[in-house]
Amino acid sequence: MRNARYNPREAEPRWQKIWNDRNTFRTRNDDSRPKYYVLEMFPYPSGRIHMGHVRNYAMGDVVARHKRAKGYCVLHPMGWDAFGMPAENAAMEKKSHPKAWTYANIATMKGQLKSMGLSLDWSREIATCDPAYYRHQQAMFIDFLKAGLVARKTSKVNWDPVDHTVLANEQVIDGRGWRSGALVEQRELTQWFLKITDYSQDLLDALAKLDRWPEKVRLMQQNWIGRSEGLLIRWALDKAPAGIDAVEVFTTRPDTLFGASFIAVAADHPLARAAAEKDARLAAFIEECQRMGTSVAVLETAEKKGYDTGIRAVHPFDSSWTVPVYVANFILMDYGTGAIFGCPAHDQRDLDFANAYGLAVTPVVRDRALSDAEANAQFDRHAPAAVDDGILFNSRFLDGLTVDAAFNEVADRLEASRLAGEPVGRRKVNFRLRDWGISRQRYWGCPIPVIHCEACGIVPVPKKDLPVELPEDVTFDVPGNPLDRHPTWKRVACPTCGRLARRETDTMDTFVDSSWYFARFTDPFNGTSPTTRAVVDRWLPVDQYIGGIEHAILHLLYSRFFTRAMRKTGHAGIDEPFAGLFTQGMVVHETYKSADGAWVEPAHVEIAAGPAGRTARDRRNGAAITIGSIEKMSKSKKNVVDPDDIIETYGADTARWFMLSDSPPERDVIWSEEGVQGAGRFVQKIWRLICEIADRPADRLADRMGSALLRTAHKTAKAVDDDIERLRFNRCVAHIHDLSNALATALGEGSETTTALREACEIMVRLFAPMMPHLAEECWEVLGHATPVSEAPFPVIDAELIIDLSITLPVQVNGKKRADVTVPADADRAAVETATLALEAVQRALEGRAPKKIIVVPKRIVNIVV
Repeated sequence: MRNARYNPREAEPRWQKIWNDRNTFRTRNDDSRPKYYVLEMFPYPSGRIHMGHVRNYAMGDVVARHKRAKGYCVLHPMGWDAFGMPAENAAMEKKSHPKAWTYANIATMKGQLKSMGLSLDWSREIATCDPAYYRHQQAMFIDFLKAGLVARKTSKVNWDPVDHTVLANEQVIDGRGWRSGALVEQRELTQWFLKITDYSQDLLDALAKLDRWPEKVRLMQQNWIGRSEGLLIRWALDKAPAGIDAVEVFTTRPDTLFGASFIAVAADHPLARAAAEKDARLAAFIEECQRMGTSVAVLETAEKKGYDTGIRAVHPFDSSWTVPVYVANFILMDYGTGAIFGCPAHDQRDLDFANAYGLAVTPVVRDRALSDAEANAQFDRHAPAAVDDGILFNSRFLDGLTVDAAFNEVADRLEASRLAGEPVGRRKVNFRLRDWGISRQRYWGCPIPVIHCEACGIVPVPKKDLPVELPEDVTFDVPGNPLDRHPTWKRVACPTCGRLARRETDTMDTFVDSSWYFARFTDPFNGTSPTTRAVVDRWLPVDQYIGGIEHAILHLLYSRFFTRAMRKTGHAGIDEPFAGLFTQGMVVHETYKSADGAWVEPAHVEIAAGPAGRTARDRRNGAAITIGSIEKMSKSKKNVVDPDDIIETYGADTARWFMLSDSPPERDVIWSEEGVQGAGRFVQKIWRLICEIADRPADRLADRMGSALLRTAHKTAKAVDDDIERLRFNRCVAHIHDLSNALATALGEGSETTTALREACEIMVRLFAPMMPHLAEECWEVLGHATPVSEAPFPVIDAELIIDLSITLPVQVNGKKRADVTVPADADRAAVETATLALEAVQRALEGRAPKKIIVVPKRIVNIVV
C-alpha cells in the first residue's frame, strides 16, 4: 500500500541504487548525439562536504539532467583536487601519511556526494594524487619543456616560513600565506616556471570572445594581465658606482616628466646592490626590504620606506636638473625594469613617498577649467594626488598639450635623442603578468620529472620511466621537504651518461593539477597519453563551468594558458577551456554566541519568535544565546550546517530544492531552518497531489485547447526550459510552485478531466526532476511509468497551447489606473475601446463625460483622456 507521506530515507537510496545498476549517467564517447559538457569545480578532499558544495553541485546537476532530457549526450564527471599542504599538515598533526588522510577523506566525501543523488559519471573519477593521473601531467611537462614553454631561472619568491614553500603572488593574502597565515618573506631561489607570458596578449585579446563569462571575472583577468603602453627612459647617473652610467625606467606617464622629483629602484636592482657594497646602512635596509612579501597587495599597503643612495639622476630634457636616487621598499624587480621615476603630484604612492622624505612636488597636469595660475594657486601637496586627465602646465614645451599629445611628444623627442649611442627613450608595451613559478618545496605534490646531472645538466626523465612516483616511506617530524632528506629516492642514474645524479625534489604547484583535469575527464581510460585528441577536441570546451569567484585569477587564468600549451604540444586543438562560466554566491548563516562569548553551532540553538522579536536559547541547557550577524559559513564561527544532518532529517531533495529556490544563484543564499522546513512541506504537498491524481479513474479529454490547466502546464514548461538555460533556478522553482497551485485548484474544483490533470502532472514531474530527482522518480512510478523519469525526454511543448487566447491590459483615466480590461488576444483597437468603456469602474471615473481621446498601446495599456 502506498504511503500517505513521502519517505526520502527509503526512496533516495533505492533510486540511487537503480541509477547505478542501470548505468543511467555513464557517458559513452562514441555517442552520436550532440554533446554537452557540464562541470563544477572539483573539490579538495578536506574531510567533509559543506553546504557550499551542496549548492554548487545541485546547480550543475540541474543543468546536466535538463540537457539529458533535451536529447544531449551529457558529460558530467567528478574528481578530487587531492595534492596540497593540508595533507602534509594533517600528517604532522595526526602522525599519519598524507596519502592515507587524503583517500580516507575522498571516501567520506564521495559517499556524501552520492547521497545527494547527483547525476555524475563516477566511472571517470580521477584524483590528482593518483600516479595514473600525474604520470600524464609529468609527460606534458616534458613536452612543454621541449616546446620552450618551461624555464628554470633564479628569481625573488614569496617564502612561507611555516609551510617552508614558495607561494605565487596570488597566494599571498594581506602579506600572509594563504594556507598557513604566516608573514611571507622574500627569498631568491632557482625554480621552474611555465612561460605564461608568451601568451599575455593572446590571453587578453581572447577575453572579448568569452561572452558567456561574468563581466567581473573578465575584468579581473584583464587587470591581472595588466597591459600598459609606455616608454622606457634611460636616465644618466651622477655619482654612481663604477661601471653603471645609467638607469632605465619604464613609465606609462612620460607626459609628467617635468614633475619628476626622484628615482626609486628595487632593493635587488643591480644599482642598489652595487651601491650597498660600500654602504653598510644601505645593505641593512635592503635586507629589511627582503623580509617583505613580493605581492602587489603587500607593497601597496606597506609603509613606504626608502634610502637615499647619494646618487643623482640627470633629467632627460635638462642636463642641469638632477633628482635623488632612492632604494625603495615598494618597487619590485619583476615589474617593469625595477625602477621608476616619481611624479608625486599625480601618483598617490609617489606623493606618500615624497611627503615622507620632504621631496619636491610639482603639479604638471591641470583641470581644463582652470588657468595655469589658478591650478598653481589651488595645489595642495597634502591633498590626494591628481590622477585625472587634463592639460599640461609647468612643463616647458609641453604646456597646453593634452596628456595623450604630451605622451607622443615626449616619446618622439626621446626616441630621437641619444645617450651613449642608444636612444634615450623607446616605446614599449608592458604586462603586469609574470611567468608562473610552479616549484614547491613540499612532498605531497606531483614530482617534477627532471634529473640534475653534473655532467649532462638538466635531463628530462624518459617517458618510459614515468610516473616518477612519490616514495611512501617519508617522515614529517621536522619542517621542510621530506624529499630532500630521503636517503635514497633522490639518488638516481643519469638517463644520458649513467653517472650518479639527483632527482628534482621540488614538486609542482597544485594549480598545475587543476589546470587540465577537465581535459583528462574526456578520456580518463587512456593509459598511454594525457588525452585522446579526437575525443578531447569533441568535448572541449566545457559548455558550462560552475564555481566560486575566488578562482577568477589563479585557476581560470592558468587553465586558459594550459589549453594553449596543450594545443602547441599537440594534446588538444582548442584555445579556451570553458565556453560558459557561472560563479555562484556563497551560503551564509546567522552566527550565535553564548554569554561567555563562545561561538555556538546552529544545531544547538532553538529560535523563538515573540512580541520583542526573535530570541534564541541553547537546546542543551536553556541558556540565552545572542543572535549575531549573517556571515559566510565557517568552522571558526561554527555557523555551519552539516549536509548529512539535513539529508538525514529532510532528504537530499529538500536540501537541493531550498538551495535552488531561496535566491538568484549568483547571490548569497541565507540558510534558515524555516526555509528548509518550507521546502520539506512542498515535497509532501507534491507527493499528496500526484498520488491523488494517480488514483483518479481514467476519462477522455474532448477539447485540449479549452483546458486552462494544460495551457498553464505547457507555458510553465516553456518558462522552466528558458530559465534553466539562463541558470535562473529560483525562477524555475517559482514557476513549478505556480503550476502545483494550479493543479491543486483544478483538482479541488473539479474543473478539469483526469486526462488533463495527468498530463499536467506528468509535465510538472519532468520539470522538477532535475531539481528533486528522487521525488520525481517516485512520482513518475506512481503515475504508472515503467522506466525512470531520469531517462524520459523533456515535455514536448504544444505551440498552440502557449499562445494566449486573451490578454489583460491596465486602464488609466487621466493618468490614474482605474481598472483592468481582458480582451481576446487578437482584438482590434475598436474592440479594445468598446470593452474598456463597458467597464463599470471606467464609467464611474468618467462621471458621464465623453472621452476626449482613447489611446490603445497594443498589448500594453489603455489610456483615456477626459
